[in-house]
Amino acid sequence: MSEDQTTIEKYKVISIDKIDTPDGMPEGDWYHYVIAYGKSSIDGKKPGTLKNVTQHAETIAEDLNSRSQSKKSVYAPKQNQNKHNTVAPK
Repeated sequence: MSEDQTTIEKYKVISIDKIDTPDGMPEGDWYHYVIAYGKSSIDGKKPGTLKNVTQHAETIAEDLNSRSQSKKSVYAPKQNQNKHNTVAPK
C-alpha cells in the first residue's frame, strides 16, 4: 500500500476529563481535552456530553492529520507565479 493510501496518524486524543464550569461560562457539563503529537499539544475546553466532546476532539485530530499529509503548506511562501513568463525588453 502506498503512503497516499495509508493514513498515518500523528495527532491523537490523549485525554478527556470532566471539569468545573470555567469562570464566566454557562453552567453545564464541561470537559477538558488534550490532543497531542510528539511535544506539541492542544488543550481545549468544551461543554456538552462526553460523547459529543469526544467526537469534537477526534474530528480536530483527524483534520490536523489531514493537513499534515497535504503536499502544500499554507505557511510556505508562494512561488513566483510569473517566473516562466518573460517579457521582451522594449
